[in-house]
Amino acid sequence: MKALCWHGTNDIRCDSVPDPKIEDARDVIIKVTACAICGSDLHLMDGMMPTMKSGDVLGHEFMGEVVEVGRGFTKFKKGDKIVVPFNINCGECRQCKMGNYSCCQRSNRNAAMAAEQFGYTIAGLFGYSHMLGGYWGGQAEYVRVPMADVAPMKVPEGVTDDEILFLSDIFPTGYQGAEQAGIKGGEIVAIWGAGPVGYFAIQSAKVLGAARIIVIETVPERIALAKKAGATDIIDFEKEDVFERIKEISKGEGADVAIDCVGMEASGGHGFTGLLDAAKEKLTKAERTTALDQAILAVRPGGTVSVPGVYGGPVTVNMGSIVQKSLTLRSGQTSVKRYLEPLTKLIQDKKVDTTSLISHVSTKLEDGPDLYTMFKEKKDGCTKVVFHPAG
Repeated sequence: MKALCWHGTNDIRCDSVPDPKIEDARDVIIKVTACAICGSDLHLMDGMMPTMKSGDVLGHEFMGEVVEVGRGFTKFKKGDKIVVPFNINCGECRQCKMGNYSCCQRSNRNAAMAAEQFGYTIAGLFGYSHMLGGYWGGQAEYVRVPMADVAPMKVPEGVTDDEILFLSDIFPTGYQGAEQAGIKGGEIVAIWGAGPVGYFAIQSAKVLGAARIIVIETVPERIALAKKAGATDIIDFEKEDVFERIKEISKGEGADVAIDCVGMEASGGHGFTGLLDAAKEKLTKAERTTALDQAILAVRPGGTVSVPGVYGGPVTVNMGSIVQKSLTLRSGQTSVKRYLEPLTKLIQDKKVDTTSLISHVSTKLEDGPDLYTMFKEKKDGCTKVVFHPAG
């Protein structure tokens, strides 16, 4: 089959690789009908994630049609279309039973490797390094989905692939970023970044009742999307002082909630070094905390900073501001399974727009390397790339 594979920093290729096979009774094989390039994939492209190996199949945003199931498997049957969360869940460990699906204790085949970096293992992820399980991803014609009786969801009738594809990652990620910030209604919410996750965080904050949504962004196409999604105020960080503008908008009070949807590759920041070994240093040498620093500064005393943006290793954090201002800091990989049903309802009720984000569509995985570069460099108005490998 054809698949998009990692071969090193800035080296993404469309390769011919072996078709996946059933390895366990809980497996299914799907024919991919839609997959996407995520901003997190760009961290891999930039060589920021250690334990990648040449030839690894990329992609953690995907869905498709079931073409084969493990012996005795009953949740899905051949022909069912399913959307697959990016994290893999056993459904049996303590973390899964608590609903902390991103912290699954059994799905990471290389749990010891993850524990060495993070203290404890986290869930296995599709297409995201051997430290997180070494599972091949979904930017391919076919994918093996392990433990498929737990996290994946059958796509309801009347919903298109493009409408529901982002339930695999960025919609739940944006929603969790807003929900864990404690938005109840009436708040001033400041969101750093109007990329794909920020786009959904804006809509989620609106659904949850935010009174004012301030978005910090500089890319024109993303600013346009932010306004369409519900932003009431835009701060162009290349032209304005973010802190001063937020104080002005909030009449000196500060934002009630700050959401960092940028993460480790924030523009204008500085590097951080000092990990214990060379492999870990790859996680930190390009970590830039500009967005997080601004969020901690600009949120009001007693406010909440939510961090759905990706960070890979240690960074400097202004603990003085967090402690002295009595801030709550919340973060985490998204427990996607927790949100599948309620967010599907939002899509069906047309309360959230999941398709305007898509700027480039291709039926050819061979276009992948060029589209990766276009997405990374934000050329041609590229805000989100979707592939339909099955045509």
